[in-house]
Amino acid sequence: MSYGNASTHQEVTLDDVVITVVMARVTDFFGFFVYAIASALVFPVIFFPHLDPVVGTLWSFAIFSLAFFARPVASFLGREIQRKIGRAGKITLALMLLGTSTVTIGLLPTYEKIGIMAPVLLAVFRFIQGLGIGGAWDGITLQLKAVAPKEREGLYGMVPQLGGPIGFCVAAALFYVLTGFLTEEEFYSYGWRFAFFAVMAVNVVSLFARLRLLTTDFVRDDETLLRSAPLRTLIPNEWRTILLSALLPLSSYALFHMVTVFPLSYSLLFTERPISDILMLQLVGGTLAIGAVIVSGILADRFTKRTVLFLSCGLITALCLTITTVESAPAIYIIFGFIVLGLSYGQSSSIVPNRFRPEYRYSGSALATNLSWLFGAAFAPLVGLFLAWQFGLWATTIYLMSGVVMTLLALVMLQKRKAQGEG
Repeated sequence: MSYGNASTHQEVTLDDVVITVVMARVTDFFGFFVYAIASALVFPVIFFPHLDPVVGTLWSFAIFSLAFFARPVASFLGREIQRKIGRAGKITLALMLLGTSTVTIGLLPTYEKIGIMAPVLLAVFRFIQGLGIGGAWDGITLQLKAVAPKEREGLYGMVPQLGGPIGFCVAAALFYVLTGFLTEEEFYSYGWRFAFFAVMAVNVVSLFARLRLLTTDFVRDDETLLRSAPLRTLIPNEWRTILLSALLPLSSYALFHMVTVFPLSYSLLFTERPISDILMLQLVGGTLAIGAVIVSGILADRFTKRTVLFLSCGLITALCLTITTVESAPAIYIIFGFIVLGLSYGQSSSIVPNRFRPEYRYSGSALATNLSWLFGAAFAPLVGLFLAWQFGLWATTIYLMSGVVMTLLALVMLQKRKAQGEG
């Protein structure tokens, strides 16, 4: 199956598109998790050494959340930039911004050298990272859904989601090597910086992958689908759908950080277990999550995306009962958690777009996705660690369950609207 005319544009097969999409998403999430892992293992030590280790980690997680505030801002700015320099220009600018800010973080001096300016600069460049991530949003899930056969929408919709667990595995493997083969002094002195330099290299790969896709008729034929709607018409007409669509994947996005970042910080602060053990468990879990993402697509096509989300909510509820094992038997929570994450995250993106009318689908999906990451993922490491520190792991269970409640509420309300013929 191919798209385009070789005499005017690049000819591209659907296999090429799938490979390009996965490659782009993997590189995006690799950079995302390099920062996330460093926010648990590195930044409390080098940017907040004057604070209690737990307090320093909480400050590190607070700065971590800044990128999620920047994403909606970047989405709004991206509209204007895209009108002036086109989609390819916008994505190029966004990835350059993301890559430059990431490398700069890897070059930042420590607190011991410049004092309070060190965490201040970290916060500034973390916000800039968020602008880059938000500006690079390309609506690729919409495009894949548009060409998907009716009976395979679930499989097509899960393709971009593969980037999450694969990108995490690459980042975790890099830190596993760095922490395992360097002394503690070498790791905190210069070793961790190599991970940030690697992000710039893979960003170049991501840029060329995206630009290649943008020069094909796969994208050109979907200009109507990818057209931005003015906010003055989008919000008044679709605010209910935006809000409910933001709540739909909330439990999945919260879980995203509760099985990746949270176990690292908790184990480092409250147990004697080597951090390399946790990283290895997460590598095993991440590998299983890749398979679970694929299974989510098969289940969505066999049943429905709604059924997969309901199943995921039930499994996350069961997972909550295992959070207390993070201290004594972390393999139980981490391995099970990654499997559940794969199932829930696999359809968390593709279930959103169809809620919007066609003329609002691109802009509505972008806004809902950014809000969902902000509400569900931005504060998960911060809140999870704070609750565990102050009240115990049982309190973290309640926090994760709140995301499940929000997702179930959104599912029920959207089903009610559908039954009433409103969406």
